[in-house]
Amino acid sequence: MKLAVLGLGTMGAPMAENLIKAGFEVTVHNRTRSREESLEQLGAARARNPAAAAADAEIVLSCVSDTPDVESILLDPEVGAITTLKPGTLVVDCSSIEPEATRRMARQLREKDIGFVDAPVSGGSEGAIHGTLTVMCGGSEEDYERAQPVLQVIGSRITRIGPVGCGQIAKMANQVVITGTFMALAEALTLAYRAGADPDRVVEAIGGGVAGSWILDNRSQKMLKDDYPLGFRLRLHRKDLAIALATARDVQVPAPIASLVATIEDALIAQGYGDEDMSNLARFVRHGAGIPDGPMKA
Repeated sequence: MKLAVLGLGTMGAPMAENLIKAGFEVTVHNRTRSREESLEQLGAARARNPAAAAADAEIVLSCVSDTPDVESILLDPEVGAITTLKPGTLVVDCSSIEPEATRRMARQLREKDIGFVDAPVSGGSEGAIHGTLTVMCGGSEEDYERAQPVLQVIGSRITRIGPVGCGQIAKMANQVVITGTFMALAEALTLAYRAGADPDRVVEAIGGGVAGSWILDNRSQKMLKDDYPLGFRLRLHRKDLAIALATARDVQVPAPIASLVATIEDALIAQGYGDEDMSNLARFVRHGAGIPDGPMKA
């Protein structure tokens, strides 16, 4: 099967690598062209723009940062994938963007008999590397089934939520949940340290109880070491929160935790921390507690 992969960032590049290793014929394109080089060495073809990448593709997989980026690579009237995709082909968008924009783009593609599945993912860079992402899908049952050969390579838990746009709604819910979990973990570890307990032993203890979570297992050490490599960029989570909060206003649902954390993230981004992993929410709590930069040690 011939695939085009558009967007080779923290998530897209390892997804493309796994698809190459799985035997797909992959053509890649990225705005920063140098990111294509390592995949070319693995056997991918490189394309000068999204249209060229999509020209012979049966499925296009996109994974970029924000709604305007998706609109550009898919719908640009000169170099967008829509200009070369053939009727009957399929777009699978793994970006996290606005549900209504997703529906609008799907309608435009459907006018040319091009299918669409919104398939945002969760699981961080680790999940992308190991092919164990959680994939939340919106689209027709037919398009969802057509996407399975690709989705099964990039993810280990794949769920169709409903029609187009529902994958993005599920991703919003996911981002609201992790908002509270990251913030609560930062508070808990700082509190334990300040109160005189060994925070590493606290992590060991609470991880076996109700407080156990993927975030505790995979991000507590970043908070304790005060070191925040990616992961998932804070500024991208803030973008996702903006989508969730706008939707919450539209449907009149209060979102006090997400609103508070959005304000904290704005402050961290203003201080230059937007490109760190979002576990750097711990910076806010640590600084508020007067803990100097560096590892928290018993």
